[in-house]
Amino acid sequence: MVPIVTPDEMRAADAAADVPEQVLIERAGGAVARAAIRMLGGTYGRVVNVVAGKGNNGADGRVAAERLTARGVKVRVFEAAECPPTLPDADLVIDAAYGTGFHGTWEPPDPGDAAVLAVDIPSGVDALTGAVAGPVLRATRTVTFQALKPGLLVPPGSELCGAVEVADIGLDDEVAARAGAHLVQGSDVAGWLQDRATDSHKWKAAVRVVAGGTGMSGAARLAAHAAMRAGAGMVQLSSPGSLVPDAPAEVVQQPIPTHGWAATVLDHLDRFHALVVGPGLGRNDATTSEVCAVVVDAPVPVVVDGDGLFAMAWNADGAAALLRRRQRPTVLTPHDGEYALLSGSSPRADRLAAARRLAADTGAVVLLKGPATVVADPSGATLVVTTGDERLATAGTGDVLSGVIGALLAQGTNALFAAAAGAWLHGRAARLAPERGMVAGDIADHLPQVFDDVHGRWGR
Repeated sequence: MVPIVTPDEMRAADAAADVPEQVLIERAGGAVARAAIRMLGGTYGRVVNVVAGKGNNGADGRVAAERLTARGVKVRVFEAAECPPTLPDADLVIDAAYGTGFHGTWEPPDPGDAAVLAVDIPSGVDALTGAVAGPVLRATRTVTFQALKPGLLVPPGSELCGAVEVADIGLDDEVAARAGAHLVQGSDVAGWLQDRATDSHKWKAAVRVVAGGTGMSGAARLAAHAAMRAGAGMVQLSSPGSLVPDAPAEVVQQPIPTHGWAATVLDHLDRFHALVVGPGLGRNDATTSEVCAVVVDAPVPVVVDGDGLFAMAWNADGAAALLRRRQRPTVLTPHDGEYALLSGSSPRADRLAAARRLAADTGAVVLLKGPATVVADPSGATLVVTTGDERLATAGTGDVLSGVIGALLAQGTNALFAAAAGAWLHGRAARLAPERGMVAGDIADHLPQVFDDVHGRWGR
């Protein structure tokens, strides 16, 4: 996993280092110079403009300028506060105007046709939230130091930083001791997935799905199908009061009554290893009451999604009090609107803090959906997943995700890792589909290939 640190955590790591500040600046400037040379494709005849501010970010840029000059590059250095509106022609512009501590606005110069290399973060992007308050010089590439910053992962900052590389400046131990979050990599997912034992049978990773109300049977089909594709040995599907038409042939349907079905579900969970509840169930009072009863008393790990999240919030005690009665792991999968229902307020700009806050309040693992999906557990451990893209903005993809997480829980994966791995696999599967016209079922159908890719690349 790649560490992610807030600006405050990075400043604390810098302060704790047994290395003079100037040495760290030299290392950072050297890393910027090396990245610049790679972007330039060499040094002979190349021209670079450096926009440098007064702080350490500007100092990094000036060191890079010195290194490039020593290699024969023609370098012009411009003070950020006195920069001309349009820079003279160059092959590359290095944005070292303002760093991770900057919260104001500035008027960046026009770089012309030159590529832009940002130092640590594009000037004007909030390093904690990714927000911008004014113009930003869009980077072709960003060199950040020792760890990622949240603002590089969350829009609009993530759309302004170009390709991001993390440069080692010798603060591994200091950052490791302070990093509150990590970016999930494929190798991490490979390590979290459970191997199927040679004596396995279908009941060793069985998933129960309760989903699909009137007019919403598609949500039930998608969640159940995804659980099968993600490795569940058995998936049993129930929709209150009816069977789900055209359910996957591999999925076993278990009828439950329209009303009072919680007791039926709870009485038949003894052979299952995870429960997925909520997709498409509906929001009438009777349904929300049954969902609450099942979630509180289920003796297996539970994934609560969709209308299940509404049920958690729509009760007299509130979501946190209800969920804290759970005895087994719980995963909540809200988007921003569902987060507001559960917590009483929107996630706001600091999405890592928002996920941690709801996890601490509810005692559950929280997967906060978004362009950068944030997964947090009650201890504050936080994982970020960025494999998904705009293809996921279509109906039913959340139902697929809940099924994937349910299958991973049933296979014995820790709840935090199951949620993060589920989001990572889900995003990768979506990227195998066409950029236009993908539907949620395509994600489930691509999951076996993603599992094979993980096995082939990382030895699982």
